[in-house]
Amino acid sequence: MFTLNELVIVPGSSPLVKICGLTRNVDARFADQAGADYLGFVMTKGFGRSVTKDIAATVVQGVLALKVAVTVNESVEKNAELANAIGASIIQLHGNESVAIARSLKNEGDWSIWKAVRAKTTEDVQRVVEDFGELVDGILVEGYRDGAVGGSGLTLELDPDALTVVKRSTLSVVLAGGLTPKSVAGAVARFSPDVVDVSSGVEVKRNVKDPHKVEDFIQKVRKASLSQEDPLQD
Repeated sequence: MFTLNELVIVPGSSPLVKICGLTRNVDARFADQAGADYLGFVMTKGFGRSVTKDIAATVVQGVLALKVAVTVNESVEKNAELANAIGASIIQLHGNESVAIARSLKNEGDWSIWKAVRAKTTEDVQRVVEDFGELVDGILVEGYRDGAVGGSGLTLELDPDALTVVKRSTLSVVLAGGLTPKSVAGAVARFSPDVVDVSSGVEVKRNVKDPHKVEDFIQKVRKASLSQEDPLQD
């Protein structure tokens, strides 16, 4: 088994859960109480669920789950500033960050690093593992769309074998994109990720999480079975 910051991932167990795109303290508190392992905050300006560092600092008040600072193409100094503002345990690099940025961040603070990849092909996943594998702790894989930076709700369309290169490493597989309470069990069975990441799939409207969907999502993940077989194939 291995760790992602303070949490322990046990191979063969149900994945950990990250509720992302949080903008309100009431939502963060409920997700925390419902059993979320990670709470994610989009801290780069210009996105639909972006929060300033000052707002994010109020949103995280009273929560115990580990915090993830989601950033896009920020400098090392800015990443550190944003992460420190919420006491982040993880920095999620969700843009076109260079290897040099990841290397500097690795030595900058006591946090884990996830690198996101919008995977159109298996080679996309392989490339990010080859480039960042020794510098980060997890690879977040989501669906691809031209012009989309992330958080587009696109389901990963690749064959599960596309993630083999990550699973053979010491890196964690973080599965994102298009997950909902209805679809997450199938996605877990198909891809066997270490962490599942949801945002719009548990919202009642943009920036407002639905407590029932959050709770249902977490319960579905806890009950999900990991498998190398694809349940979508008869």
